[in-house]
Amino acid sequence: MNVRRRLISATAVTAATALGLGALSACSSDSAATGNTDKFDVVASFYPMAFLAEQIGGDHANVTSLTEPGQEPHDLEISTKQRAQLEEADAALFLKGLQPAVDEAVSQTGIKTKIDAAGLTTLEDHGSTEHEHEGEGEGEEGHAEEKGHAEEEEHARDPHIWLDPVKYAEVAEGVGKAFEKADPDHAADYKKNTAALVKKLNGLDGEFENGLKDTRTKVFFTNHAAFGYLAERYGLTQEAISGLDPESEPSAARVKELQQEAKADGVTTVFYETLVSDKTAKTLAKDAKLKTDVLDPLEGITDKSRGDDYFQVMEANLKALQAALGAK
Repeated sequence: MNVRRRLISATAVTAATALGLGALSACSSDSAATGNTDKFDVVASFYPMAFLAEQIGGDHANVTSLTEPGQEPHDLEISTKQRAQLEEADAALFLKGLQPAVDEAVSQTGIKTKIDAAGLTTLEDHGSTEHEHEGEGEGEEGHAEEKGHAEEEEHARDPHIWLDPVKYAEVAEGVGKAFEKADPDHAADYKKNTAALVKKLNGLDGEFENGLKDTRTKVFFTNHAAFGYLAERYGLTQEAISGLDPESEPSAARVKELQQEAKADGVTTVFYETLVSDKTAKTLAKDAKLKTDVLDPLEGITDKSRGDDYFQVMEANLKALQAALGAK
């Protein structure tokens, strides 16, 4: 593993106010039409799933997202109208473990095609940081409690698979096959679209591999422990300030530890993300005399995103990493 596990405990994120039907998605111009169109109607849980559905479904799919653009997806609660929309859809595409409210809603619907992206690739344990709570990780009792959560909760494994182009391609292939089975009349097109998407993802993987193979340092600091798969794929080391809650304040001990590591490993930059406050990152950067920049976990696309889609934002992430790591 290249992902260090000395991560600060994080307070669990509280559920946000339930979304109205009008806030469902930027993927479809008329979200109310889900389940009532002549197309293959797909409800996706959040942006990375919606992007796959759009790319693979092409002209045959009508895709909407349960997560509003700009909303932190972990916060999502499902409204009554959204539950009804799920019932009417031809397929649901979600990532089990990332959004408990979606997992519950999908399991309770009678929708015929339920596609769990987490079952289409291998999820790994990057420290179970996403599911720590206050008091965990301190002493043997804290470690025992953390281990218990990891064993009891299937979603204790890191769900951020879309940030690794190789894993994302594996998921794409699985989604393509599910679309072919659910809508056989357009199977040939789904297969063709999937192959084109996988080819682009393989190309992106090559860009990351070549762009990060020769750098001055391999360590990067992030606000949110979302980049474990990316770090592991390209031989990097992620140091996260916080776990599930990107806005939690780092402890004085954690700041001191990161200051020491920054000097030892030649770290220049603390990365923050577009959907949450940069307060935590700037606090650490100021204390450690480091720069700040954006490393986008791509949980949603907004006007603040450095690109209009998955590929553009991932390429922006690559450039940011190259600059911070001193790529040669």
